[in-house]
Amino acid sequence: MPIYFVTSNENKFNEVKSILKIDLERKDIDLDEIQDIGQEKIIKHKARQAFLALKKPVLIEDTGLFIEAWNGFPGALIRWMLKTVGNEGICKMMENEKVRNATAKTYFCLYKGKEYNVFVGEIKGKVPSKPKGKTGFGWDPIFIPQGYKKSFAEMTKEEKNAISMRAIALKKLMQFLTTQRKKE
Repeated sequence: MPIYFVTSNENKFNEVKSILKIDLERKDIDLDEIQDIGQEKIIKHKARQAFLALKKPVLIEDTGLFIEAWNGFPGALIRWMLKTVGNEGICKMMENEKVRNATAKTYFCLYKGKEYNVFVGEIKGKVPSKPKGKTGFGWDPIFIPQGYKKSFAEMTKEEKNAISMRAIALKKLMQFLTTQRKKE
């Protein structure tokens, strides 16, 4: 039975599908997204809504960018920040910041109607003085992972998918699914 990844973002779906390599289908359902800084609270709320709409196993994702100089803002609210000021606006707002550290966190929630199975991946990095690169999506141009000299948007899909916070969380999800299959 497929798992339904509920997202309106086709790029995100393709990235997840290329990493997971399981029977995954995309559903674009309009879900209420609560405005909260707690990613786990957000994905559990969305997972319940999606499950009630589909009556099938759902996978929900939420990714946030936590900028140290801004005490973790925008965090889970990055989507709204991008819609209002964009990547260039974020870099411009940070132009006087000496500390450019950031943490990228991805939360996935697999929900089949009973328990919420949550998987988290995070990676540390920095926000450059201006967006860098043309590939990827979202805030990929403004995140340079620790130990690298290029942003996610300057990396190949393979490079990014080998180290990203999304890949880390998805590896945990795969381990869970493998364990579940052995129990069945």
